[in-house]
Amino acid sequence: MPVFTHLNENNEVHMVDVTPKPDVSREATAKGRIYLRPETLAAIAEGRVLKGNVLATAQVAGTLAVKQTWALIPMCHPLPVGGVTIWFEQTDEYIEAFCRVKTYGKTGIEMEALTGVSLSLLTIWDMVKSAEKDEAGQYPVTRIDGISVIEKIKGTPE
Repeated sequence: MPVFTHLNENNEVHMVDVTPKPDVSREATAKGRIYLRPETLAAIAEGRVLKGNVLATAQVAGTLAVKQTWALIPMCHPLPVGGVTIWFEQTDEYIEAFCRVKTYGKTGIEMEALTGVSLSLLTIWDMVKSAEKDEAGQYPVTRIDGISVIEKIKGTPE
């Protein structure tokens, strides 16, 4: 049976006490995709989106999100973010976003990586939504998919 560390013996939610844990280097990388119309993908690649540079804006949004993860997820510890790298790979069907986050601390940083990639993808959607809507105002092609942690690295205590 799985152990849920955010529940105490009375089944009440609490923030896990990580103070006894040693500080170690930690890194996590997450990824996700946004599927868009081919015309929208071409406009992004060619810098023709009226709202501005879509991927640069998504990169900034993702970085800001990483630094605010503790304020968004109730039981998430505030961590000293040592570094954030966000990058994109574009195909003829989608843009894949990646977010790598590094820290030196007592607990993992995968929630920050997931938050960063999620907000990067949401920002892309926001910047191109006018081009993605159909005549009825719906999004028949646009979807965010496959958000996951693809790597987690934990150092050893000194």
